[in-house]
Amino acid sequence: MERLMAEIVIMDFSGIYKGEQFFEGEKVSWLDVREIPGTNCYCDDEAKTQILEKLEEFSAGGIYFIDSGNYHYMSRIGIERVKEPFRLLVFDNHTDMQLPAFGGLLSCGGWIASAIEEAENLVEVWLVGPDEEAYSQVEEPLKEKVKFFSREMLQDFRNNESYSEKTNNMERNVMDFSFLGEIPTDLPLYVSIDKDVLGTTDASTTWSQGDMTLGEMMAALEFVTRHFKEAGGKILQVDICGECDPDGADNERNDAANRELLKFWKNFFAEQEDRGALL
Repeated sequence: MERLMAEIVIMDFSGIYKGEQFFEGEKVSWLDVREIPGTNCYCDDEAKTQILEKLEEFSAGGIYFIDSGNYHYMSRIGIERVKEPFRLLVFDNHTDMQLPAFGGLLSCGGWIASAIEEAENLVEVWLVGPDEEAYSQVEEPLKEKVKFFSREMLQDFRNNESYSEKTNNMERNVMDFSFLGEIPTDLPLYVSIDKDVLGTTDASTTWSQGDMTLGEMMAALEFVTRHFKEAGGKILQVDICGECDPDGADNERNDAANRELLKFWKNFFAEQEDRGALL
């Protein structure tokens, strides 16, 4: 059987991806949004309307690269296109649940709060990576829909239960990610990854970073996808952000991380589509 290909969309807000090679040899769609004003960190209503119009030619599924963390609000826009009940899994060094400071504008720092308050089909959020102090500042009503796994919790796993192994020539610190096996599989899952959850060895971003390794990230994703495959669950879409400023730091680490993530998710969606075709 010919394997089906997930759509791969690269959203170009800043031009940063022009200096990377992770997508070379892949069938990708470039979406140029650099000319749309009102998009950096905050997204106004006119910009949102223009972005949604440009997205109409693409499916609400597959793999989306959405530039730096300044544009993580694209996850909120992507969620708006989901027309069925679903859960959201987010890897991020920040809660992204700050209430808007400017007239209700959609922001990179508040998109999860916006989704919880406004997205009718969002049933639950699983948030992995921010520290406990940051989460303590989140408004209590927002927490009712959130399952939270802190940076400190991951550090405890790393200190007490991790071990190293060589997999595909990459050193991995493999932690116990069994808590991700608690995500119910009765509804589809939307996955959002901000590479600022990674330490500076594996990524260079525009925002403060966590200390997860790329190996740990890949192990977590392997656990989640295996959990959904074994239960017959469905993953709808993944989006990935966390690039650096175009005129900023060396981008080789981001390119390498994006290559690993793209390879992983491309293979996963091909297998998922094959399973669906056999049903």
